[in-house]
Amino acid sequence: MELDVTGVPERVSTGALPGWDDVESLLHGAYERAAAATGGVVADYIPILAAVDPGLFGICVAEVDGGVHAVGDSSHEFSIQSISKAFTYALVCQEIGHEVVGERIGVNNTGLAFNSVVALELNDGHPMNPMVNAGAIATTALVPGVTPTAKWDFLQDGLSRFAGRRLALDVTVYESEAATNLRNRGIAQLLESYGRLDVDPLAAVDVYTKQCSLRVTTRDLAIMGATLADGGVNPVTGERVVDESICRDTLSVLAATGFYERSGEWLFEIGVPGKSGVSGGIVTIAPGKAGLATFSPRLDSAGNSVRGQRATAYLSRTLGLNVFASGPHPPRESRSA
Repeated sequence: MELDVTGVPERVSTGALPGWDDVESLLHGAYERAAAATGGVVADYIPILAAVDPGLFGICVAEVDGGVHAVGDSSHEFSIQSISKAFTYALVCQEIGHEVVGERIGVNNTGLAFNSVVALELNDGHPMNPMVNAGAIATTALVPGVTPTAKWDFLQDGLSRFAGRRLALDVTVYESEAATNLRNRGIAQLLESYGRLDVDPLAAVDVYTKQCSLRVTTRDLAIMGATLADGGVNPVTGERVVDESICRDTLSVLAATGFYERSGEWLFEIGVPGKSGVSGGIVTIAPGKAGLATFSPRLDSAGNSVRGQRATAYLSRTLGLNVFASGPHPPRESRSA
């Protein structure tokens, strides 16, 4: 798009969450409502994920002022999976810029599955967006570092800064995924054939597999989301991780593509940018307010947590998170009185 906004400052206008006690009460209400849902199945195409306890369920809200609310299994560790795509994208944008990433990766929804090869072929090898596997692998390939080890160190450090603590690699998950990621290797080699990768495709897939295998908790994800909600400053550690403009770019991409071919439905029903992962995590970000994370391993047919979606929908409404929700203002004469 040809837009001239050079030198135009961006005004930020967001609301606030209800008071502490109200958030606590609503969080427990969301947990009780969503816990009744027993549908869905755990992911089994990655062998290690098939062994997870399907009854695990946690919710956490991290406010931009550093307050953290949690309920259920919010301290249980699980692999971050595709949720890592959002934060890797932010880190890469911070390093090489909005324009380069926009041109190389794209920001438009494919309308197809997250691991689609057809989407690449239909678009002359262009990944289209960083939240599908092709775009995520291409984004990881742009991570600074001469060697795969250097790239991995950069990513592990960056995602840890988002979380506010050192995140560890789940070696068992990594090895399980590395043994079964033939499709991702094929996608990377197809990207190379179109001239979309400047590094060894298999090395890029290996680093990508590691980033998906980092261990996080629901609390970690909520704080990572709150960092994007707070203009790139981790509200718990006070460290700036990325610039404000990078948060805006990342949330824009998440709004359009964070739930793959279901992104339109998610935005229509829930109205908050977010990202899901096949291990059962969901993170959503309410700009200027909070990061919200859920974890429950049972997934629907699109690979999104059944309980997580229900809890997020409830909290989006009750906490006032929907970015499209509005209400009438008082008459002008009442405001001036």
